[in-house]
Amino acid sequence: MIKERTKEKLISIGLVSPTVLAIGIFVYGFIGWTIKLSFSDWNTFAKLLKGKFKFVGLSNYIKLLFQDPRFPSDLWNTLFFTILFLLGCVTLGIILALLLDRGLKGSIIFQNIYLFPMAVAFVVTGTAWRWIFAPGISAYPQGINLLFSKLGLDALRWRWFVSIEHIGPFNLALIPVVIAATWQLSGYTMAMCLAGLRGIPSQLIEAAQVDGASGWQVFWGVKFPLLRPIILSAMIILGHISLKIFDLVFSMTGSGPNLAVDVPALYMFETTFERLRYARGAAIAIIMLIMVSFIIIPYLISSMKREAKK
Repeated sequence: MIKERTKEKLISIGLVSPTVLAIGIFVYGFIGWTIKLSFSDWNTFAKLLKGKFKFVGLSNYIKLLFQDPRFPSDLWNTLFFTILFLLGCVTLGIILALLLDRGLKGSIIFQNIYLFPMAVAFVVTGTAWRWIFAPGISAYPQGINLLFSKLGLDALRWRWFVSIEHIGPFNLALIPVVIAATWQLSGYTMAMCLAGLRGIPSQLIEAAQVDGASGWQVFWGVKFPLLRPIILSAMIILGHISLKIFDLVFSMTGSGPNLAVDVPALYMFETTFERLRYARGAAIAIIMLIMVSFIIIPYLISSMKREAKK
């Protein structure tokens, strides 16, 4: 009996070991190497070939946060993008879930239609929406501006993602990117909320209706409180996607005019692979990792505490 258990443990360890080893090397090993690189002066191709660099402490981080005007601007862009993106996905996802939960005829077809954008890569989304929001303000408009022109609504034609207009520190050129990202991932929120709505006991809803609650009161008093953990989980996933967004912005707008749509991931890509400033790019990557950790780690800790209480 003991030999069989030992054999099972060894087999389990053998099956798991390659995955653990791969994660240890290609995830945590590379994170450690990136951290080491961010504290160095490895900012030339010659030093890369020689493999020689010296420790410079927090110099790269200080330059990024306090001496580089581009990086703080990127952080503001990421903040505004994240807020609008989460607000759009959660609001639209809840509305769609409530409509589908009514069980109307053909709801399965619409459910698949709403989920379809999730199957599309961000690069494809960016390319398609780049045409939709083409800044055709000349005599030959394209995309939605062409529609406005055909309808005689030329006053609504706009420069979209090449706009240089601001509302305070907020760049209006971010709006088309937010719309494209919301289109792609609002279906994810819808699917999670729909699963949560269908998991609510019908007795609770019926009891509220017997007490005279309206549809709006049933939603806020019964459904929404039970959906909060699901909405929080969706916001965590979407939040970490928005903080490291790259392919959608790169394929749709680049960094935009005057870096209006620039984000840290795009800056890191240009710094590392175009300018060959490896240490500076590593510092940007670590700051992005810290930003994501501020969202993921508290959520994981709270989830572990809930599981321990159960």
